[in-house]
Amino acid sequence: MTAVAPRRPASSARPPARDARLATRRTRGARHGRRRDVLEAAAWLVGVLGVAFMLASGSVDVTSLSGLLVTLGRVAGIAASTMIMAQLILIARIPLVERAIGHDRAAHLHGQLGRLCFIVILVHIVLLVAGYAMPTQTGLLAQAWDFAIGWGGPMFMASVGFLVLVAVVVTSYAIVRRRWRYESWHAVHVFSYLAIGLSIPHQLTDGETFMSMGVAWWYWVVLWTVAVGGLLAFRVVRPLARFWRHGVRVAAVGTLADGSTVIAMHGRRLTALGARGGQFFLFRFLQRDMWGQAHPYSTSRTVRDGWMRITVKPLGDGSAALRGLRPGTRVMLEGPLGVFTDDQRTGERLVLVGAGVGVTPILALLEDADIRPGECTVIVRARTEAEIPHLDELRELAAQRGADLHVLTGARGGGWSPAATPVTLADLVPALSRADVFACGPAPWIEAVMDDAARAGVPEERRHLEEFSW
Repeated sequence: MTAVAPRRPASSARPPARDARLATRRTRGARHGRRRDVLEAAAWLVGVLGVAFMLASGSVDVTSLSGLLVTLGRVAGIAASTMIMAQLILIARIPLVERAIGHDRAAHLHGQLGRLCFIVILVHIVLLVAGYAMPTQTGLLAQAWDFAIGWGGPMFMASVGFLVLVAVVVTSYAIVRRRWRYESWHAVHVFSYLAIGLSIPHQLTDGETFMSMGVAWWYWVVLWTVAVGGLLAFRVVRPLARFWRHGVRVAAVGTLADGSTVIAMHGRRLTALGARGGQFFLFRFLQRDMWGQAHPYSTSRTVRDGWMRITVKPLGDGSAALRGLRPGTRVMLEGPLGVFTDDQRTGERLVLVGAGVGVTPILALLEDADIRPGECTVIVRARTEAEIPHLDELRELAAQRGADLHVLTGARGGGWSPAATPVTLADLVPALSRADVFACGPAPWIEAVMDDAARAGVPEERRHLEEFSW
């Protein structure tokens, strides 16, 4: 275990300038919280208004069991559609949503809503089939067949969309259970968008709430336009526009002692991308056998006007293939993404903790952070120093920024620190409870770091993590 830069004693009195900076950070943190609350409230309001339009339509019947089942089925349909819209907004990479929630949390919520939404769609179908079959004594299978075939094109499309969705859910579950490649899961997952597209028309032509071109119809059309339009604008149009505007190409490819691949890229006006240290992009390298895949990689230094760099550990087929990139290869970017950035900080001090290739976003964050000498502590972990990418750069940058740097090497013990020389964050960081802790690395290791920070009194809103997983 080695340490660079001596620890400075924590001062009991903060100068006025520091108080002003702390107040600014806390105001910014409160603003982030309000944005999250507004987005959540908007999602609930969309669904509530949809149900309100249904009740106001005068087509609700709760005087019989069949009518009640149909009514509940319609409510379930509105709820399912609202969840699908929310899923699209969450995964559309809209900057407002990204800044408020963060890409990782948005993707996690997207997945949670997807699993819940599938159940609600099943409830929607079962209730409507049962409700319509009951008055005519039609069997459930016969009624389901009538919906799919007898109600016309939009309902047939919705039925096909549901079958596609079932296939996606079953296949995705098998892929995850068997730990297949991310590329396999993603290829299957794309078909869920087809299922969504097939389901939309029947809501506007067969749903009693929205089938007439009144206020409710336009309300539903606008909502779907925003959800689908946002996805197309920020997942398709914006990457293409940036591709032509910035002209990013691979400049050089190298290998570090730990086996990581370093890819330097050049382009035009790259600072206009607005990237912060600690964020990542989705990179699509337009080279044979690679152009169909987009992978998330953090920048390993702050983005300059004509230059950017990533450092990638060859942990899978996609990342290992990057060693074969040729200089001059064109690059398509999506991002910047993530909220693993200094502007999420609300505490007095900054603690950056990285393991293995997780050191790379820590390096960029250290370079970009608004810190003064003595405010930041950097802790990096690996079995040996040779396994820490860009360690020389990190040492030089820590000295320049006045940050305490601790390089902890050795086999891992029961916690996050070396087994031979176990330490806690509080052992290395003065006034830890008043700090923001940023940790990047493998998920189990990050969990140990965050548990340590929690025991030291660091509140949840000041614990920030970036995991390497899908």
